[in-house]
Amino acid sequence: MSTFSETEERQELRKQVAKLASKYGREYFAEKARSGEKTTDLWLELGRAGYLGINVPEEYGGGGGGIGDIAAVCEELAAQGCPMLLMVVSPAICGTVIAKYGTEEQKQKWLPGICDRTGTMAFAITEPDAGTNTHNITTTARRDGDEWVLKGRKIWISGVDEASNVLVVARAEDAKTGKVKPVLFVVPTDAPGFESNAIPMEIVSPEKQFQVFIDDVRLPADALVGDENGGLAQLFAGLNPERIMASSFNTGIARFALDRAVAYAKEREVFQGPIGGHQAIAHPLAQSHIEIEMARLMTQKAAALYDEGDEFAAGEAANMAKYASAEAACDAADRAVQTHGGFGASQEYGVAGLLVATRVGRIAPVSREMILNFVSMHSLGLPKSY
Repeated sequence: MSTFSETEERQELRKQVAKLASKYGREYFAEKARSGEKTTDLWLELGRAGYLGINVPEEYGGGGGGIGDIAAVCEELAAQGCPMLLMVVSPAICGTVIAKYGTEEQKQKWLPGICDRTGTMAFAITEPDAGTNTHNITTTARRDGDEWVLKGRKIWISGVDEASNVLVVARAEDAKTGKVKPVLFVVPTDAPGFESNAIPMEIVSPEKQFQVFIDDVRLPADALVGDENGGLAQLFAGLNPERIMASSFNTGIARFALDRAVAYAKEREVFQGPIGGHQAIAHPLAQSHIEIEMARLMTQKAAALYDEGDEFAAGEAANMAKYASAEAACDAADRAVQTHGGFGASQEYGVAGLLVATRVGRIAPVSREMILNFVSMHSLGLPKSY
């Protein structure tokens, strides 16, 4: 088998997920989003088929696969016009962190729900005044007897209205040194003092973004995930999977945009023959195909390195994959709209909304500027600029 092709099992997984998602498709997804409904039917079918927790250990209801498997599921869903943002968050970030650092009781309590979608978990790290600078997080966790008390604000938190719990990144003071350190807590979304407001968005998606207010939320001792002194290692455990999943999310949307554009270019006739016969149409689409395949290959490399346990190399590759995939997706969406001409702006053809969706990929979950900072510093050895 070639190093550059996926296993037969992975290829079969892609085929089966695509088959399942094609029963729903972009029209279903857009209709749910515009009517304010959720894609619950699709989520639950994915859960029943075992695809949601394919990266979670088998003893907790998962498939025992790697990050490459859940990334493949994410990509194929997006390629069928159903980009499921919470797949990036719930099984990949939260599932990974809990599976790696949670106690046995925590794994038993939370992982099965992540796998079957009955206990979807959101992730809250970003704050209004911190942005990309994780060191500036001001959400605090203080001990009070056997309990913890959380206080702070978060922003751009995906899917709070669909989640039973949120994995919240806070800062606690080290009793010995007086220094603050990052700590992770599972917070029920119905906890007293926990409130969320939806942020109006231009993106056509059933999954909403929220600002979250945490006002003296009291938590039992076992809400703390991992070692209280585990520091950044535990926090960053979910960030490489996040970037790999974001890359697959992006390449999936890019494939969908390109498929729509190619189909239209084959059938639309204006002068002589289909417009796809003109190089002005054909070449940009060919260019997108090349860009998408390069981004997919880098994503595959990042997933393989992560699943092998090579954290640093995986981090470098995951950042590069995230950068390349976002660029490829933005270009593919733009070219899809251009290929459709005036119809590209219509709801009927389903490509105009991709312009905003793909553009966000250059910002979240990490901006392309921060990726360039990472590559400048870690890959090229240039001085740190921030």
